[in-house]
Amino acid sequence: MLMTMKVLFSAVPSQGHFYPLLPLARAFARRGDQVAVLSAAALAPDVAAEGFEHLQAGAAPDVLFVEAARRTGTDAAAGTSPAAVAEFFAGARLDLGGDDALALARTWQPDLIVNEMFDLLGVFVAAGLDVPLATVSTGPGAPPEFLAAIAANAAPRFESRGFAAPTELPAGRWLLETCPPGLGASQTPTKAERWTLRPEPHQGPAGAVEPVPVAVPGRPRVLVTLGSHFAAPDVVGKLLDDLTGGDDPLDVDFLATTLPGTDASAVPHKSPHATVVPFQPLSRLLEGTTAALIHGGAGTTLGSLAAGVPLVVWPQGADQPVQAAAVNHAGCGIGLAPGPVDPRALREAVRAVVTDPAYAAGAARIQQQIAAMTAPDRIAADLAEALTRH
Repeated sequence: MLMTMKVLFSAVPSQGHFYPLLPLARAFARRGDQVAVLSAAALAPDVAAEGFEHLQAGAAPDVLFVEAARRTGTDAAAGTSPAAVAEFFAGARLDLGGDDALALARTWQPDLIVNEMFDLLGVFVAAGLDVPLATVSTGPGAPPEFLAAIAANAAPRFESRGFAAPTELPAGRWLLETCPPGLGASQTPTKAERWTLRPEPHQGPAGAVEPVPVAVPGRPRVLVTLGSHFAAPDVVGKLLDDLTGGDDPLDVDFLATTLPGTDASAVPHKSPHATVVPFQPLSRLLEGTTAALIHGGAGTTLGSLAAGVPLVVWPQGADQPVQAAAVNHAGCGIGLAPGPVDPRALREAVRAVVTDPAYAAGAARIQQQIAAMTAPDRIAADLAEALTRH
């Protein structure tokens, strides 16, 4: 009987893709299993902070974006071209890291691979080594045409090496669904076994963290975060000025973040009611928060709703319009259209979510659904038991 395991987690090399895997990775580590992460060197600080072994393979996101644009003539970050998105997640990523990933994993010899739904290196390695794969889904799912394009792009890379190519995505034998029913679950592949996995706002490892100002009692506070890719200082600065300007200013305090590794002082803004702090765990940023204005990344969306925080979602690219539509439909916030937004309309959306109790009630409903989902420790134990029967 398999008592302890070697579990390899595989993610696209960005915090937004890696962080949703951490609750389950930590659960396996608590069991005494050996945990490693397969991803590019760009994630090295985050992996090292967790104390996990890092199998470094593949290119950083900026390299992948450039290569995908070179091959397709389209910006994959905009999330409007299935071909460009497929090159980013499948073609370029497998071409620039597939063989290295396979060699590293063959040496490490995992018993189980856990990937996130847009990660193809984990799928590639699982096929090459014939290792069971579990896939963590994030959010209500990507448009089917994007998933089909990613699978089609990946197929020749698998077949040229004699590996069985995934016929549908997500590709895992187990689909670990982190999206509560009120937001619309991902479509379960025909051969997958669907289990729910409770999401949570990202919590950093133990140790020193940047201070977050305490919310002023009696005053609403709105968190403004565009995640780990879209929150350039000038973008965040203009956003704060738009929120606090005009002839209809919002009487709230704003707490904003910028890109990882960027000093908060680099964000230019004029508002005395806005404070910018360095990029840090969402769980700390949500303390004392009345509402959040976010980009619609799945981890930020689900993490905020797990804390019962209503949302304004301004999608910046990727699958974020799907998250915005789901939030609208669930009544737990307001989803805006992607692209430029009128400052007055933005202020009105934030004002509505802060003042209308219906949005807080909608967020509380989703929070209750999330609380009823299966805890990561239970999923780790159940996967270990399933492997003993494999």
